[in-house]
Order: sequence, then structure tokens, then C-alpha cells
Amino acid sequence: MAQNTERAGAAQATPTARAGQVGGTATAERPTLPAPSSRPGQRAQTASVVQEARRGGAAPRKVAVVTGAGSGIGRAVALALFDADWTVVLAGRRAEALAETARLAGLTTPESPALMAVPTDVTRPDQVDALFAATLERFSRVDLLFNNAGTFGRTAPLDELTYEDWHTVVDTNLTGAFLCAQAAFRAMKTQDPQGGRIINNGSVSAHAPRPDSIAYTATKHAVTGLTKSLSLDGRPYRIACGQLDIGNAATEMTGRMQTGIRQANGQLAVEPVMDAADVGRTVVHMAALPLEANVQFATVMATNMPYIGRG
Repeated sequence: MAQNTERAGAAQATPTARAGQVGGTATAERPTLPAPSSRPGQRAQTASVVQEARRGGAAPRKVAVVTGAGSGIGRAVALALFDADWTVVLAGRRAEALAETARLAGLTTPESPALMAVPTDVTRPDQVDALFAATLERFSRVDLLFNNAGTFGRTAPLDELTYEDWHTVVDTNLTGAFLCAQAAFRAMKTQDPQGGRIINNGSVSAHAPRPDSIAYTATKHAVTGLTKSLSLDGRPYRIACGQLDIGNAATEMTGRMQTGIRQANGQLAVEPVMDAADVGRTVVHMAALPLEANVQFATVMATNMPYIGRG
């Protein structure tokens, strides 16, 4: 994935376990670390309580949960939110990948007053519950969920796709998105002040499929239904829900775009890609709106990808 290379100067560290972290144990200390001075523009993270108002009477930092934050689009969005003065909870299956995201944010540990890593498999209800319990214990509220964790699954002709292939994609892309949205909804409904925002990661495949992608395409269409229902059900509680459909962001998952990917006519073709950081900037914009306004659906894509028209 294309990333800003100047982030690479900070040292990586093993995640610190805490009460509520999946696979971890409680610790008495939560470190408070200044950001490395070598990172241009980095703000010092010195407040012991995130919800404490910052110097000069500014509003407290809002709290975002980002799933799939250990790589690709999730990492890019987490870094963009962190740079925009959000407190960020990193969720993903691999603790070492979450620690790398924290390092790229300029932190020497994934534990700081403005960032926390919680290894989470979104297909496991108990782990999703633990993720949001840890977030509420540490930061008291959830203002944003970027519901991003997902998988393409195996690309194969329909008649060769196994039940396990189908089930894996549905569990991650649809059931996992539902479980995270449900947990965020519960928190946003009961917290004070009430409300928050959920942004689901859709795909241009929610509008037009690629060949041999029936599981991925079906789940991304289903995410659109999830988004609409969340928007409707969230109205009484100041919970806004929108969807970002993404096309050809340069990540580990989209490497085939740059080497040749099958087109609708059966031919292989190299497709243009965009920097995943552009997705991060789009999410920051959507998240910055007041809860009285909502980007219901947005598409951000490589300008020249073969999606609009006939390719």
C-alpha cells in the first residue's frame, strides 16, 4: 500500500496488554508518551485522560474505532483520523500489524492517551464485545466506527466456489460488519451526549461486479442494505450512518490491479490505482460533519479505473 514514507522513523514495540484487550491481561499502568520529535507536525500526546479538554479550551478529542486497522485502507484511515486529532482505537486480527500502524502514527507503543490497539476477529461476537468494552472503559464513549474489516476471498468460477469459500467472505464482510455496527449502535444510543456516526466500507462492487467475485459482490451489496437500515434505525438516537464505496485504492489486497486483473471481456489489463491516503482524507471529511448532516453514500476511486462507461 502506498503510504507516507516519512512515518517510518519511529521504533516499533510490542502491544501492551490491558483489561478488556482480547488475548491480554490487565495492567496497572497506561503509559503516557510524547510523540517522537522527528515526525514533522506531530502533536505531543501528554494528556492523561483523552476526554479532558485540550489546552486553550478546545473541545475534547472524539473517539473513533477502526476495524481492519492493521493494513491497507484501515491503516490509512486510522492514520488520517489520528492526524486530524481523533483518538483512535485500532482493531484487527494481528497484534503486530496494529503495532506497526501505531509506529507509523509516530508512537513508540500502541498504548497512548490518544491511541489503543485491541486485537479483534470481527467474526467473533465475544471479541467484538470485548473491543467495545475496552474502548468504553478507556475512553468512555464511541463517536465514530469505520466499519472496514473485509476480505476479497478466493477468486474462482461460480461452480468451483466451495461452501467454505462463501462462508468465509460472508462471515467477515457482512456478519462482522453487522456485529461491529450493533456494538457501536448500543454504545452511541446510551452514551451522554447521545449519538455518533458509523461509516461502512462498501465497494464499487456494490454497483458493478468483477468476474468470478460472487461472494465479495453479494456481501458488498448487502452492506448497502446494512447502511440504509442503520441510517433509518439510528434517527431517533442521533446516530448517522453513511457508506464509502472505494475503487482501486493501492493496498496489499489490490496488488493485482497493477500487474493485470481480469476484465469483463476475459482479458487481463493493468488498472490505475489511487493512494489509500485519499480514502483516509475522505473519511475524515465525512466524520467531521455535525450529526445533523450525513454523507449517505460516497464513491472515491482512481480517476481512470474502468468503472464508468464501457471501460
